[in-house]
Amino acid sequence: MANDDLGRTLRRLRRLASLTQEELAERSDVSVDVIRQLEQGRKHSARLPTLHALANGLGVELMTLLGDPPAVSTGENDGPRFVAVRRAIMPALGVAEPKAPAPGFSLSDLREQIADGWTQYHAAEFDTVMKTLPDMISDARTATASPDRADQGAGFAALGKALQLAGHVAVRMGKTDLALIGLERAIDAAGRSSDPLLRPMIVNSVAWTYQRQGRLGDALSIALHAADDTKDSGLTGSADGLKVWGALTMSAATSAARSNDYERASALMENAEKEAARVAKLPQGSDSRMVSVFSPSSVRIERVRLAVQYGHPDQALTLAKGMRLSKDTPPSWRTWLLLDVARAHTDLGDAQGAVKALESLRRVAPTWMQHHTLAVAIVRDLWALPNHPPGLRPLAEFLGVGE
Repeated sequence: MANDDLGRTLRRLRRLASLTQEELAERSDVSVDVIRQLEQGRKHSARLPTLHALANGLGVELMTLLGDPPAVSTGENDGPRFVAVRRAIMPALGVAEPKAPAPGFSLSDLREQIADGWTQYHAAEFDTVMKTLPDMISDARTATASPDRADQGAGFAALGKALQLAGHVAVRMGKTDLALIGLERAIDAAGRSSDPLLRPMIVNSVAWTYQRQGRLGDALSIALHAADDTKDSGLTGSADGLKVWGALTMSAATSAARSNDYERASALMENAEKEAARVAKLPQGSDSRMVSVFSPSSVRIERVRLAVQYGHPDQALTLAKGMRLSKDTPPSWRTWLLLDVARAHTDLGDAQGAVKALESLRRVAPTWMQHHTLAVAIVRDLWALPNHPPGLRPLAEFLGVGE
């Protein structure tokens, strides 16, 4: 994987983890000379197995080390569309309080717009989401000023979901500190809303953001506490409540695994998989687009991801074989599954199997594929082989590899 920023990112993450080059070499089983050359800019590339090992040694997900893809990240100079999102999350000081909604304002229409925004986000239509987010957040703030108490609570719920979506977009743009500001404000809105599940859903987003920052202990702690609170409050008696609990439990498992506590991660995932079977048997909510993703399919996808990331590609392929995804599995989750299958085949030296998985990915989610530096990394590794498997050239051209 060629990346001009790889050395700088590696050095920053190593220092955040309070590791010397020698300590990282020991934890990752990567030569200290390779680490030194990468950090000093004398070496600008590393193959996927080396990147996996370094990410594991640092206790971060691979995407943290690879960095945000150029198609998503705006760098230091934000474009005008993202500036508008930033302004919506953090209005200028002294801005007047929102006025009551005008006649004809529809909360149900606003909720539909926010739900559509989440659908577009999962389809990697980030530009479209950024275009609509500022108005959604503004309209939600207006709804919180409704004179009707019930509408006011629903307005705060809408504001919480809109700010949560803005937080997710900020993470994808590489702006995790801004994401946390937005998510903290979303939690405040959730506390003033009429939806008891909204706060734990947003806490899960905070945990994911902490993971992206390498704050694995914090991510694990808040996810476990929110999951316990959700269960203790009796909210898991509905499908929506169980989905929120399950998503938090899977998030905790991911943080545990990345902290090298595989035993705890395995126990959490086994519990999640057992409970996921109950989702279809419980009273269903009104709009799955506005609730956490949790189903037998999502649990299995996460198990595949963890197996690949922690050096068990054969187990990952066994878990993925014959998997039937539920209809409500978002495109982003399907994308990760195919990417992880491609990674597993690559790690096992099965170039043709990797190409087949990537060809499926291109058919299912071409936009997501172009947004993933991991897809580029896999294709670069395959392109470096002396013999290119059939079908690799069109993929390389699609991702701009080998030009």
